[in-house]
Amino acid sequence: MAREDIEFTAQGTTLRGWFYPAADTVGSGGGEAPCVVLQHGFAAVKEMWLDRYADVFSTAGLSCLVYDHPGFGASDAIPGTPRQEIDPWQQVRFIQHAITYAQSRPDVDAERIGLWGSSYGAANAYVTAAIDRRIKAIVGQVPAISGSQHFRELVRIDNWAGMDAMFAAERAAIAGGAAPTMIPVVAEDPTAVSALPTPDSYRWFTATAEERAPDWRNEVTLLTMEYFRGYEPGKYLPLISPTPLLMVVAPNDRLAAGEIAAAAFETAAQPKKIQLVAGGHFDAYTGPGFEVSSGAARDWFVEHLLTKS
Repeated sequence: MAREDIEFTAQGTTLRGWFYPAADTVGSGGGEAPCVVLQHGFAAVKEMWLDRYADVFSTAGLSCLVYDHPGFGASDAIPGTPRQEIDPWQQVRFIQHAITYAQSRPDVDAERIGLWGSSYGAANAYVTAAIDRRIKAIVGQVPAISGSQHFRELVRIDNWAGMDAMFAAERAAIAGGAAPTMIPVVAEDPTAVSALPTPDSYRWFTATAEERAPDWRNEVTLLTMEYFRGYEPGKYLPLISPTPLLMVVAPNDRLAAGEIAAAAFETAAQPKKIQLVAGGHFDAYTGPGFEVSSGAARDWFVEHLLTKS
């Protein structure tokens, strides 16, 4: 499906991405179509398989807006903030800006907006859907549910006090004019310092970057981890209703534990659905896992944005 390079400006910065027209509007002189906004997870960029989801959705009659978070990939950082810093509330605000941009397009039906996110992006999607009623259907796959709980699982207990001291020292240094400290997103040695210290994280990011995103940067700011620890998107799940929610869960996910996601799903009110996908956290993006995750999301958006329109 042909796509358009797009950019939009908000809060003094420019975000960039792609717009995919709905298949039913291509060659027919245009017309308004529902639009799904897609945004990626922790430190990932749009080239890391989001185009494949957009292809599936657009073929089904849904237009798609795919973009990079502020300070990542093709998007600029917000003035006064560093690149490669993941501030979840900043990302939530820019999801809302992306929705506003999508609604401004003449080829989008502003009353039929869907939101899709994966991993950390799923967490952001849950929060946004709970506070922004412009969203008429939401899909979050392999979601991060509780920053504090995931932090405890990924960081050894004997390192907690040391990290508190590092965060405090980093804030003091930045206040004094220092550049932010950077840490790797992934490392081959799972005992080395990195944001995502699991072997499957290292394999997926390095292989996907080499194949699809050669400009991807294997670094985030140290304060990214403090923001992550304090982020509790699962608390917003009960507030999403009446917006229809689909949660795609990998029971064997060991990065954002699948059992935590499955338990959190029970706290959401109807209408909702859970779809299980075999494998671990990154198996949803390719192979049979992609067929399941993309197909379930497509059907959910078609049901709630097209069939019920």
